[in-house]
Amino acid sequence: MAAAVVLGGRAGWWRWHRRVRAARAATVCSRTMASKTPVGFIGLGNMGNPMAKNLVKHGYPVIAYDVFPEACKEFQDLGAQVTDSPADVAERADRIITMLPSSPNAIEVYTGANGILKKVKKGSLLIDSSTIDPAVSKELAKAVEKMGAVFMDAPVSGGVGAARAGNLTFMVGGVEQEFDAAKELLTCMGSNVVYCGEVGTGQAAKICNNMLLAISMIGTAEAMNLGIRLGLDPKLLAKILNMSSGRCWSSDTYNPVPGVMEGVPSANNYQGGFGATLMAKDLGLAQISATNTKTPVPLGSQAHQIYRMMCAKGYALKDFSAVFQFLREEETL
Repeated sequence: MAAAVVLGGRAGWWRWHRRVRAARAATVCSRTMASKTPVGFIGLGNMGNPMAKNLVKHGYPVIAYDVFPEACKEFQDLGAQVTDSPADVAERADRIITMLPSSPNAIEVYTGANGILKKVKKGSLLIDSSTIDPAVSKELAKAVEKMGAVFMDAPVSGGVGAARAGNLTFMVGGVEQEFDAAKELLTCMGSNVVYCGEVGTGQAAKICNNMLLAISMIGTAEAMNLGIRLGLDPKLLAKILNMSSGRCWSSDTYNPVPGVMEGVPSANNYQGGFGATLMAKDLGLAQISATNTKTPVPLGSQAHQIYRMMCAKGYALKDFSAVFQFLREEETL
């Protein structure tokens, strides 16, 4: 009798345990489905396009908008909803990512006549992955907060290739308690998502990174140009640099010399990638921040001038690695 009681108790326990596990699984499933609610995406350019596609790949319904309607057609074919304005996106989604070229564009998208804030829902999470002035991010955050929503700046590093592969680095600024909610979406598009501090610190990290990137790209271009003129084969020189102390991302991942690497803008007449105009803009942001904080950045200043000259001499729409070609033509620079 005792054995029967024990056996019955064990069987009952196992039935109870299976029910609990099933209930937990249903709860997890419910949470997963809830997390796949629509995500708004505004700005479908060179970076925004592959970023939004990665959200689609991860199962998120995307509600898209771009100032150029033709940029949205591809997303219609993928099943995304396409809207007529940022306000319409805000009406349909309570999580929105923006990827825009400049501070004025961001201000217009958020606070313009048909901007996000016209129809934003209370409690919405707004993530701006544009690279803009940190001061503008702070002002946008204040405006968003007045509407009962949350703003975070989350600029990216890695370029178009990393955007396609979902390997971007996100530098996030905002309320720390909201970081996990932002990270859920950002990890669909990036392999590194780093919390930097309050709103604006993500932008601060990004402009520091891009100032260093511009300086290193110019240095790589100068070194490669000098070596070629001294009779070195460019592929051999790149190989030596990349096994020596001069190695950097510009030399081993994004080499600016045509014929040295495949799959980079220098192999495609400097088309695609990160435009010289955008690099000049980011360097300008670094200069403003340096002035405001009384920080000496002599190499950053020189890099800014070089990219401004590039843009004035026909390189505005070329990738920023075209500084190699620019320097080759500027014998007296």
